[in-house]
Amino acid sequence: MKVLANDGISQSGIDKLAANGITVITEKVEQENLIDAVNNENYIGVLVRSATTVRKEVIDACPNLKFVGRGGVGMDNIDVDYARSKGVKVFNTPAASSQSVAEMVMAHMFSATRSLFDSNRQMPSNGHSDFKKLKKKYAKGIELRGKTLGIIGFGRIGKALASYALGCGMKVIAFDKHQNTDPIALEIPGHGKIDVQVPFVSFDELITDSDVISIHVPKQEDGSAVITKAELDKMKSTAIVINAARGGVVNEKDLISSLENGSIRYAALDVFDNEPSPAQEILSCEGISLSPHVGAATVEAQSRIGIELADQILEAVRKITA
Repeated sequence: MKVLANDGISQSGIDKLAANGITVITEKVEQENLIDAVNNENYIGVLVRSATTVRKEVIDACPNLKFVGRGGVGMDNIDVDYARSKGVKVFNTPAASSQSVAEMVMAHMFSATRSLFDSNRQMPSNGHSDFKKLKKKYAKGIELRGKTLGIIGFGRIGKALASYALGCGMKVIAFDKHQNTDPIALEIPGHGKIDVQVPFVSFDELITDSDVISIHVPKQEDGSAVITKAELDKMKSTAIVINAARGGVVNEKDLISSLENGSIRYAALDVFDNEPSPAQEILSCEGISLSPHVGAATVEAQSRIGIELADQILEAVRKITA
């Protein structure tokens, strides 16, 4: 049995599958050649991340395809309901990358509050001649301790982020359509766990009261943005907006406009419209800390994702061969 891991899989996942008689091919197949590759090589499954899409036409054209696995959380690049209606199993790894994405958000948060993202752009070329000027430019940083973090979407990643922020001394509030009032467990090595209850507030209250707003919701079914000019105009002028969820969740044109007119202070983006070719306007905007959709890209998270994918593949194979 062969599986195509078109966007890669960790060695831990490959090893576990190989030990159970399943061959994993990681050689990249371009999207336009995906159908031919699946059929010609008789792959029983395809593993993707965000780069490869598995739409209706792929599912219809590949009758031997038994499963599609997504290494990560969102599955908007897969026609999930249609695949399942055709008997194709679809699964993802929602828990494996929560910690790594949360740490990426914290990194962007620290980067924005101390202007590190811009300083790291300017120092190599201008640090020698304009050191004093740059020192003055970046001399108005702010501390995170005591500030309010508003988390939109309080699932696994949102909760992981809350634990980090609480550990930094931030006040955390949350908005979620499906409120889960379970406390956040803060684990302090050598001292056990402390349960902290994060209060849920209305969407408008979160938008207006937060110093930092981090979005962790899937791409909306109708394609609309969660954060637009209307929401940006309600935020504090010192607010920082972070999107490590999905491109399109924040309206990029509205975000640029709000940064340029001073409606908010900074933004941080790990995801973009039109990936892998984000608009130059968003990439060159001075007030945005940028990373190329690598929130889950840690060695530890990829290993967990690989193992979780392998476990689900083995379960799918057991059912196929039963």
